Amino acid sequence: MVLETLGITTCDFQALMELCSTNSIWTIDLAYLLHKFNVGFSFFTITVGANPSYSFETFYKEQLPNDLLRVDTLFKKAREAGINIECRSIGGKDISYLILSGKYIAIALVDQRKLSQPWSENLSVSGFFGSNSCYTGHYVVICGYDTDADEFEIRDPASSRKNARISSKCLEEARKCFGTDEDLLLISLEKCVKQNSPSPQGPQLPSNVNMDL
Repeated sequence: MVLETLGITTCDFQALMELCSTNSIWTIDLAYLLHKFNVGFSFFTITVGANPSYSFETFYKEQLPNDLLRVDTLFKKAREAGINIECRSIGGKDISYLILSGKYIAIALVDQRKLSQPWSENLSVSGFFGSNSCYTGHYVVICGYDTDADEFEIRDPASSRKNARISSKCLEEARKCFGTDEDLLLISLEKCVKQNSPSPQGPQLPSNVNMDL
């Protein structure tokens, strides 16, 4: 979805899965994948590495013991690989500012349960919203913002809709639930370069955007 937006159409879903080499996808896996295609981006998170406290969450419980070492190793090697990771929170107002600039889109890790009900009714994945449901990690692409309505335009690969609008409040709640680490991949629309050329630096945030939230 993001690669197509950047004009990269030479790799299908099966090929992407082979490049990831795992079915347990973490945001750091997506970061390395974007890096393989020389996409300019910055990775924001409030936790560097795999958080062992998630071992009690149903969503993580089965796979986390197997993922801890792999994920921590990827984080440790990220700087050497040329991947820019910022250990900080980035708020909804800052995201809206960056999206409105027309220079960025973002991949956000969210708790699927926290997305608004009208949006969730169109999901093709069942069983997310039972009364006893727990955290359900999921990725959406943030690609637009309506200032008047204070709503973001998002695209969700699990939805039958091509795109949808969601209130900034709802998105913030979904992004900042326990389990997400507030992971966000801020992707530059201007710094996608040809493969085999030097890897670009991550996008520079505007100096007037307050990142210390």
